[in-house]
This record gives sequence, C-alpha cells and structure tokens, in this order.
Amino acid sequence: MREQLLRYAADYAVAEDQFIGSGDGRSSIHFPSVFLFIGDRMGPAMNTIADINRTKWDNSTGVTYIHIRSQEDHAAVDRSMDVIAHTVAVPEESSHKTGRRDLHQAFYTHESQLIELNAALRRASGHLADYGRLYSSFERVHLSILTTADDPMNVLVPEITLLAEYIFAQSFKSVQMDLYVLVSESDQTAQFGYSSAASVAFMRELDYIQSPDYTFTAPLHMTEDKLTIPVSHAPSPLFDLVYVLSDKNERGVTVPNSLRESCDIICHIQLLKNRYQAEDSYRSQDGGYNNTSFKNNIMTESGRQGYVSAGFSRVKRPNESIALTVLHHFYVKLLARMRTEQEWDIRDKLDYFGLDAAERSRTRNDLVPGNEAITDMSALMTSGASYGSLKRMTLREAEEALFGQGCEAFFRDNCERIVHKRLGDFQAELRLQTAVNESAKEHPEIGLFELTDWTDENKTGNVLTAIRGLIRDTSNDLQISAAELDALYSGRVEDQPFQRLPLMDKHNVRSFIRYLTETVYGHKLNMLRIQTDLELLRRYELALEKWHMQAKHITVQLANLERDLHQAATDSVRQADSYTGQNLFEYYERVTEDVMRELETKRGKAVFFDTRHMGPVSNLLDGGPSKLVDRLTQTCRTLILSAQPFNQTFEEELLRRANVAAAYENRLVVPKDELFKKLYQTLEENGGINVRLLDYTHEHRYEEKYFFGDYEGEFLPYALDVDITSRIYKLGFVHERRSSGVEKLHLMGGFHLEDLMVYRNGKTYYETYIANGFVFHGINADRLPELR
Repeated sequence: MREQLLRYAADYAVAEDQFIGSGDGRSSIHFPSVFLFIGDRMGPAMNTIADINRTKWDNSTGVTYIHIRSQEDHAAVDRSMDVIAHTVAVPEESSHKTGRRDLHQAFYTHESQLIELNAALRRASGHLADYGRLYSSFERVHLSILTTADDPMNVLVPEITLLAEYIFAQSFKSVQMDLYVLVSESDQTAQFGYSSAASVAFMRELDYIQSPDYTFTAPLHMTEDKLTIPVSHAPSPLFDLVYVLSDKNERGVTVPNSLRESCDIICHIQLLKNRYQAEDSYRSQDGGYNNTSFKNNIMTESGRQGYVSAGFSRVKRPNESIALTVLHHFYVKLLARMRTEQEWDIRDKLDYFGLDAAERSRTRNDLVPGNEAITDMSALMTSGASYGSLKRMTLREAEEALFGQGCEAFFRDNCERIVHKRLGDFQAELRLQTAVNESAKEHPEIGLFELTDWTDENKTGNVLTAIRGLIRDTSNDLQISAAELDALYSGRVEDQPFQRLPLMDKHNVRSFIRYLTETVYGHKLNMLRIQTDLELLRRYELALEKWHMQAKHITVQLANLERDLHQAATDSVRQADSYTGQNLFEYYERVTEDVMRELETKRGKAVFFDTRHMGPVSNLLDGGPSKLVDRLTQTCRTLILSAQPFNQTFEEELLRRANVAAAYENRLVVPKDELFKKLYQTLEENGGINVRLLDYTHEHRYEEKYFFGDYEGEFLPYALDVDITSRIYKLGFVHERRSSGVEKLHLMGGFHLEDLMVYRNGKTYYETYIANGFVFHGINADRLPELR
C-alpha cells in the first residue's frame, strides 16, 4: 500500500511539473547530448539523470546514454532505458594490489574488447543521428563523462573519452567534453583506506590530463578487420571543465539524498550550457551563462585550469505532500459522509434491510401455497361412513374414519413439501444484500458505519434485537396456533357450526367434509405460514449476523486505511522543507472540503459513490484494500486535484497557506515581500557548494548563480533585484514557463585538487599503499605531477 501511495504522489508531482496547460513548460536542449558513465556503480546515477531529463527536457528522447563497466548489473539499470552498454574485460590474474593497472593493461591487449567498444560508440553516434530532428543544431555534441573518484574503471577515462571524441567527431564539427567526478566523503565501508588511496590516485591523474601540455596518442580506433588507427590529442587539457561533486557540502554537513542532488546539478549545468534559446524578450536581461568567460575566471595567471563544484536548491510547491495530504482529507471526509448518524426508527431500519412486515409477508406468500392448495382435498375418497356414525366423534376421529391418513398425506405433498423445497432455494444473504443495494440508491446519505451500528446487537435500536423480538413473538403465535388446532380437533362433530339437514345423511357428510378441510386444514395452512415466517426470521437473523461481521470487518479496514493515509501524509510533510511545507494540513483540509461541497452541489450528494468513481459503499472492499486505494487515488486525481483551487502558481499557493489561519487566530497577514524574502533566503541557505575545501575563501574562488523559473511570475524578478548593488557574484536566470517553483544553481570554480579535504585526507593513505607495494596507475607514475 505504501508503494501505491508513493507512486500516486510521484505521478501527480511529475504530471504537475510537465503540465504545460498550468504554466509548467519543459526546456529543450540545443545540441545533441551524450552521457557516458564509467564504472560499475554508475547504474543508479544513470537512472536518476535519465529520469530528470525526461521531466525537464522536451527533447529528452534524443539523449544518448552509454555505460562502460567491468561487470554486468542488470538490476541497477532501468530496463525501460535505451542504454548502450559495454563490458570491459577484467584480467583473471588481477590482484587487489594492482587492480587499476591491470585493467589499463588489459584494455590494450584484448583486441576483441576494443573492437566491441568501438562498435558501441559508433552505435551511440548512430543513435544521435536517428534523433537529429529533435535538435535545433547538429553542429556540436555535448559529451558528459561521469565517474566516481574511487572506481578502478576511471583509470581508463582518457582512453574511453578520446576514443568517444574521435568517433563523434566523424559526425559533428566539434565535441565539447566535461567530466563530472562524484566523491564520497561520508563514513565509508570497511575498505575506506583503499577507497581513499584510489580516489587520490585518480585525482593525481586528473591533474595530469588537465594540464595545458597534456598530449595523448594510442591505437584505439579499430576496424572490424582489426586494423588500428591512432587517436591523438594535441597539447591542451582533456576536458573543457571538470566538476567535483561530493556528498558533503562546504560546511562539512552531509548532503541529504546526495546522489539525487548531484544528478540535479549535472542536468542543470547541461541545460545552462546547452539550452535552446528561444527568441524572446528576456535574452537581453537574463545574464546568460558564457562558458569561455567562466573558464577564464577560474584560471590562474600561470594558465593552470581550476576545478568546479556546484550547489543546488529549489523552492517549489510540495506536490507529493499535497497529493498525499489531499488524499487523506478526501478519504476522511468520505468516511464522514458514511457516518451521517441519521435518526431512523426501527420500522424504517427494518424497511432499509427489506425486513418490514409487508416485505416479509410478500416473501412468505411466495413460499407458501394459497388456500386453493387445499380446495381439492374435499374430493378425496372417503370410507363411506354415515353422518350418524360420525356426529359423536371428535374431529380427529371423524377425519381418520373418513380419510385415514389421506388428508395428512395430501397436505404434506401439496403444501409442506412445496414450502420445504422453496425454502431450500431461498438465499437470505442474497435477499438481504439486494435489499441493501436497492436502499443505498434511494438513501445515499446512509453510510456503512450507520448500517454496521444498526446491525450491532450492543447498540440501541438495532435491527438484530428487533428480529429476535419478532422470532420470540412468532414462536408464541405458533404455540397458540398449535393449541387452537388441538382444541379444534378435540371438539365433537355435532357441536361444529356447519349446515345439517334432517334425513339428509349424505348432504350432512359432504357439509362436514367441507367444514373439516376449510377450518382444520385452513388452520394448518395458517400454521404453516407462521412456521415459514419463523424460519425466515431465523435465517434473516443468521444473515444479519454474518452481514454485520463483514460490515464490521470493512469498517475496521476503512479505519485502518485512514490511519495509514494519515501516516503517509505526515511522513511526506515532515520531509518537505519546513517553510514551503507550512500549514499543509490546515489549508488543504479546507480546500478539499470546499471542492467536495461544490461537486455535491453541482452533481448531487452521491457523486463520490457513483460507479465511475468510488462505487457503492457496500462494495468498497470487494477487491481488497489495494483495489480500494486504487479507486481512491483515481477519484482524488479525477475529481479533487483537477479542481481550480489546485491550479495556482507556487507563490500564490504558498501565500494562501501562510495566511490560512490569520483570520482565525488574529495573526497578522504575511505580506508578499516577507514571503519572497524568506524564499530567497531559503534558496541561498540550501544552495551551498557540494564539496569540502580546506579554505573556502581561497584566492581564485569565482562564483556564478542562476535561477531557473518563470520571469513572468512575481518571485523571480524580486529575487534578481535583491542585493543588486552589493553582490560580488554574477547572477542570471533561465526563463522557463513553469508555475510550480524556482530552482537555483550555484557554480563555484577556481580551486585545485590540493584544496579538497578529501584529497588532503586521502594523500596519507595513498602514500602508505604505494609504500606497501600497491600499484594504482596504468602509466608510469613519473609522468604524473608531484603530490601537492
């Protein structure tokens, strides 16, 4: 159930983010984009980046994803993604001490593997060409390389990158390459020492490949006939820019959900550098990103290229929390409509269940034959006894003298057995449920909770007690009727009130027979009706008891669901930002009630229990709790979340929530400027750089910040105006037609690897491992820069 609820909330949030009709419009990228993931642990990062791109980029279908790894891990990769994967062979004789070096050497010695890598990269180039119509320009390709600092596979970053560049350059005039290095500084596993040493080894190689005089030549390009073509790199840094993203920020605090945040940063950097620029009125004032200018600003006077890190923050309508909160309130209010506590008397309650006297009589008459069933009894053969011999007998004696057991057999065959057969086919539970279903249509205001109380023998005025009272009364009636029959049978024939004529013996016998069948067997037929009434009541009693148990079980499950929905909503609200998530429960309780009342006014009180939505109350749990949750979420999406009060910009929605209690608690209304100021501070405070530096006021620190949001809204113009005279960083924005929030990307560059705490802390491990015979590098270590 929790998975169902989270999926519902996520689907609503994605739909809101992509709903252009409400103002949220996705951006497009200008040039083709390729993400190349190197390493065995990059599957989750690849899934996350692809998911973000699908949400953010209108032409994300054309993005190409490549994964180079040393082992297959199908579970880590989303099967729905179109990923071009290649597995690099790991030498069987490789040891822990020389793992990185062995990978590097094997790359050059396994020709078939190199041919397959060439083929994979050519497939990627072909994939880009297939989707060329999605891009505004096919002049350049943006190639983003992602790896983790401690993954042994990153020893092959230069080879894989340059081969990819060579192959893509055959289809594009230029290839812009950036490297994103994910660093883990949190508490590491049992191999923290080796991981730290491997990270420093890769960083030392980074300094080498990013030096201005870095060159490279190797026979990497291979044809299917195993003919090699050299791949060369002229003296220059390998990558345009290298971004280092850690799971701790510059204050040393662990970044919550750091992988997701790193992926958000990467995707927004890509959008910043490769966004389709529409011809609009904002181009002259958006302070757009200039890659050349940024690179120049983070370069030292000696020409040494600085590294870059970034921070990311957002303020947005908490759509997941809203979806779960509204679902909870919607459900609570549905239950309230099922707990109307109508004041009905016991006769009306019996009528609701189809157990009123009139309905019971109709049912009984359908089961018991009418008086015509005993009409033919007078035609039975008699013994020929005279009236004179009968008149001093009792009725029982006279019947036996005339018919023997004939009348009893006739009544048994033509009445009792028919009733017994019909009762055998009678289904009290089905009759009861049918009556409830029919009554539910006429009285939609009566809910399952009332019906459960009406059948609870511990509740005042319950139907079960009334039925048991009727059983008691009917049993008494049957006893009285039996006593009356005995008294009737005991009376003498000559004392009975039927017509007799002197000297008309045969006439008198026939007259007595008519009296006997009409009076005695008419009484027996009436007793049969009373017995049938009693049997029906007893069956209805059992059916009501069973119905109550089922209804009680349903109401317990419904109450448990209310608890689960409340828990899911409160958990989601707790995870939301404390400011943008304020007053969610209070505000949306009122909004949900208003929307429900308006729907009931327009479409009738039973709108929510229509078969197109929740369905009849009595059938709510027919398919179990899972089906109920499905119906509930679908109805909430269709009827509630689609209503006009949910179609607001995040500024409007947050302002209304901030002031939801003002009129009730005599608090001052939160002014718009104060709200915007708090939002601006929230973006600034949460957008710290995701890397730990020894001194974050280092000499070459250079910063740029960019908002992603709707410039036609109210908040973004305000944010761009704040501190306009005193800020020491460049500030720009990317205009997107969106109504659900604003995002902020904070770029900081100019630091070097020796400024990183992870480098300084890991250097000791690196030197220790080297001294103990570990070999980390595929090339001669003498070619690498000295440890700084």
